[in-house]
Amino acid sequence: MSQRLYHHILPRIIPSTLLNNASMFWERLRTFQRKDTQCQAFVKRVIASNLFKIIMISTISTNAFLVVLWTDYKTRYRFFRVFEISEVLFVAMYSAEFYMNLYADPIGFWKDGYKLLDLMMIIVISFPYALLKIKGKHYPHHKIANGMQSLRILKLITYSRGIRTLITAIGQTFYTVASVLILFFILMYIFAILGFCLFGAPDKGDQENWGNLAVAFFTLFSLATVDGWTDLQQQLDSRDFFLSRAFTIIFILLGSFVFLSMFVGVMIIHTENSIKKFERELMLERHMTLMKEKQVILKRQQEEVSRLMQAQSNDYKSFGELMEDFKHTLEHTEPMVLDDFGTSLPFIDIYLSTLDNQDTTIYKLQELYYEIVHVLNLMLDDLPQKKQFHSSAKVDKK
Repeated sequence: MSQRLYHHILPRIIPSTLLNNASMFWERLRTFQRKDTQCQAFVKRVIASNLFKIIMISTISTNAFLVVLWTDYKTRYRFFRVFEISEVLFVAMYSAEFYMNLYADPIGFWKDGYKLLDLMMIIVISFPYALLKIKGKHYPHHKIANGMQSLRILKLITYSRGIRTLITAIGQTFYTVASVLILFFILMYIFAILGFCLFGAPDKGDQENWGNLAVAFFTLFSLATVDGWTDLQQQLDSRDFFLSRAFTIIFILLGSFVFLSMFVGVMIIHTENSIKKFERELMLERHMTLMKEKQVILKRQQEEVSRLMQAQSNDYKSFGELMEDFKHTLEHTEPMVLDDFGTSLPFIDIYLSTLDNQDTTIYKLQELYYEIVHVLNLMLDDLPQKKQFHSSAKVDKK
């Protein structure tokens, strides 16, 4: 009885203990505090810096260029030592970037798809060395591992927001594109069976293009891409198949003009939406950067105005001297921030004093205008008397 009870309770106890241990481990992992936060922050700043991005883009581009030169046998034989040294440097750079990203964010690293792409590149880079150590130089599939090194250029995706936008668009169209491809596969399945039954007879049929289902699928793919469909149709016409032309025309209309056009249209729509979203994100980032710059300038200008107002109250400076001191604190390329600065009390004081000076200047200009008008009126009053005097003088002379 005790053994039965033991075997009945034990399977329930073990999973519960495992779950408790896993939950405790996860809680400890979440509440774990690193002691090297300063070094981690420094590594993050290095990774996010423009200089590091320029170095990595230059490294990937140089590696791609050397891979192109490596494909020529004479160049590879002449600069064999250069290729070996450069390969060591490239592998070291890629590995250093991988470990820096892993050190900076060990948990978020596995949630970022582009960081996982870097991990895949490290695995691809390790293939030739692993095969060389395990299988030797004469392993027949060693060339495949060397050919996979061309995938290194995919690391440029990590440093190009435009390419990432296109990849995001492709990812968003996955379900729609998958539905279109499934419908296209169903269409090809129906026409492959129909083509095999109509044109794949063993005695008089076209065995090269419709002899079995696999060959029929490949033939239909050629018809869907409208590649050499006239030659395929001539082979069917030479065997006097009655329904061959109707079969070809209907499949090309459905496969090429409907489904493939639908596929292209879906890709274009989602790509345009992703590009618009990318442009909105850029505008938002620029706006946020501009707002941060304005906040820094605003803070500095407020501190300068407060300091000058305090200096005026202590040193009894005039308003003109205060404004001259404030002008010297501004830079010629610096905008005057008025969003929050215009509501501060020092600025209101300066603004009202400026309005008072402006009113005084306008009042003096008006007085000057009145005096000018008065002088002009006196001159106009004297003008007819002068004319009359000149006319009477002319009469006396006669």
